[in-house]
Amino acid sequence: MNLSELTAYAEEKYHIREEQKWDDFRSFSVLTDPETRKWVALMMRQWDYETGNELCRCDIKCGRQILTQINVTYVTNAFRMRGEKWAGVIFDDRTEPEVVFKLLDEAIRIGRAGSYTVVLEERDKEESSGAGGRVFRDTLLPLEAMRGNYDKSRFREKKEENRKIGLQTHVSRNNESRSIPARLLEMMQLYEYRSSSFEDKCRNFVRQGKFMEDYEDDAPWNSEVKRYFATYHDLNLNQLRGYFAWRTRVRRGEFHPITMSLAYMYIYELLNMIGVKTPQDAIRKMREFEKGFLDSGIGDRSMRENLHRWIIEFSVLSSSTTEEVLSLIDPVLIERDRQLMVLRKPSEHSDEEMFEALNILTGGKTEKSSAVLKESERGIHLFAEVWRYMAEHYDDLGWDIFDACFGKMRQFPWHPLANAVYMDRKNREDTEYKVTECRKFVYKNGEWSEYKYDELYFDKYRIHAIVHEADRQIRRYLKTGHYLREKKGEEWITPYVEAVIEADKAAAEEAAKPKIIIDLSGLDKIRLDAQITRDSLLTEDEMREQAPEPEQISELISEQTPDPAPRQEEQSAQLMTQAATESSKGEEKPAAIEIPSLDDTQAQILLSVMRGEPVAGLIREKALMPSVVTDAINEALFDEIGDNVLTCEGDEITLVEDYREDLELVLEGDN
Repeated sequence: MNLSELTAYAEEKYHIREEQKWDDFRSFSVLTDPETRKWVALMMRQWDYETGNELCRCDIKCGRQILTQINVTYVTNAFRMRGEKWAGVIFDDRTEPEVVFKLLDEAIRIGRAGSYTVVLEERDKEESSGAGGRVFRDTLLPLEAMRGNYDKSRFREKKEENRKIGLQTHVSRNNESRSIPARLLEMMQLYEYRSSSFEDKCRNFVRQGKFMEDYEDDAPWNSEVKRYFATYHDLNLNQLRGYFAWRTRVRRGEFHPITMSLAYMYIYELLNMIGVKTPQDAIRKMREFEKGFLDSGIGDRSMRENLHRWIIEFSVLSSSTTEEVLSLIDPVLIERDRQLMVLRKPSEHSDEEMFEALNILTGGKTEKSSAVLKESERGIHLFAEVWRYMAEHYDDLGWDIFDACFGKMRQFPWHPLANAVYMDRKNREDTEYKVTECRKFVYKNGEWSEYKYDELYFDKYRIHAIVHEADRQIRRYLKTGHYLREKKGEEWITPYVEAVIEADKAAAEEAAKPKIIIDLSGLDKIRLDAQITRDSLLTEDEMREQAPEPEQISELISEQTPDPAPRQEEQSAQLMTQAATESSKGEEKPAAIEIPSLDDTQAQILLSVMRGEPVAGLIREKALMPSVVTDAINEALFDEIGDNVLTCEGDEITLVEDYREDLELVLEGDN
């Protein structure tokens, strides 16, 4: 791109002519907005004697903040102008016209944001006051008239009328070769001369376009015409007929090369609903144009980028559904918004989702960590936990960690279809158009705004610092090797990561404690076995001492069935037989319980003692000392019982019967 294209664009859209301000410095020129009379661009040309080429530069008053929004090498800091209002552009083979045009549009918009209309007083010759004085009325006077441009506009209007008369005269004189279609003559008459503004140009384009909506022609034309924002009014007869002949074939699905200015005019028609019935039909035809025209190699990248952007903006202006707009927006942009929401609400997302968000928003830093490569699941969990912990505990003057890293959702001016020939004919009410949780368009008081998280306000240093410090400590904690150096300025992150690591250590230690499984579903059987064993060890004197008094026996007999009660010896024998029978039948494996601080052998010994079974053989088999085993079991149960539950005499370990019920309750409670 060269400077002449920028000056042509400025003259075509804003009627701005390049001005030479300094006779001694002919290589410098300026573009001045005719409404504000302020510079919007300073252009510089310098001859490079070493290469034999002309170096072209330009300072545009679009604001230096544009450098963070447009990631191209040819947009830099201003070369000559000073302050935050200016940015610089290098003109060479890399420079894209659409980007530079957008910068000029932004400069014009910013400059005109404070423009105004002057009101003068006009004497009313018909009315007078009672005292013979004059009564004055207010009359709006356009700024063009005050600056001496009114006569120029009238001159341009007269010149255009003469052009049309000359065109018709030329056609009538050459009628023998080819006559002009009457429809084209009628279209020319529809053009209304109000002002030279871009808005009037768009209005006339729609007026003439709707009139020519179904017109077809068969006069092919294949020459070059280069105009920015081309409309029917800018074309001569051959160009008009050539365009309509090309459009006729396009509507039949036949795409052939044509100059870019006229191809853009076809897109302008679709944006203004010329030749289509519904917005969905317009979008479909724009997609067909991209496939048939651009995908075939005709056109250029800037046209494709414009088309994509215009389709999205047109969809919002046409109140399409959110699903339709989402399908049109760049998937990369939508994915970034989704990842932001994951980090915004970490408690609602899994470790894997949070790790992926951190990885994408830091350019793939986390996935390259040796902690993740060596211990994937644990490494991912620790990275996610660091962000969760910081989201819960970080507070910097009311800003949480997400706001500190990504800023808050901000409002930006949005100018849909500003760089296209488009007339918005819809009277809109204030509305909000939500695309994602991180992006929405709002129309209020006649102005569009876009609310989003903009990368301009991302604290990328803070984000990368959190990931780096977390990675550094996690690698050392998991002993993965390839350790990272501690960076100065990241000390504030260290306590958060350490807290996560300490919590993970505690959880790991708890999980590593030995868990002893004791079956408790057979407690009734344990009691029965113990009763049988005790009865078998009682002497006759002890049994007589425990025998009930005669009157107690009478009461028991009266409460029982008429069948005579068996003797205690017979009852014990029956119980032993029943227990042996049940044991021989086999039972389902009972439920299990885990007792910390007891290993499998100690747990087995405790159960055997409770059942009254001998344990000496098991102790010898395990090469243990009875007294040591007894002390270990007593110590493990001391906090619950408050006393020793087992006693050891020689090689024999017995249960203190006074604590049998307490022990059973403890075991049942654990279960």
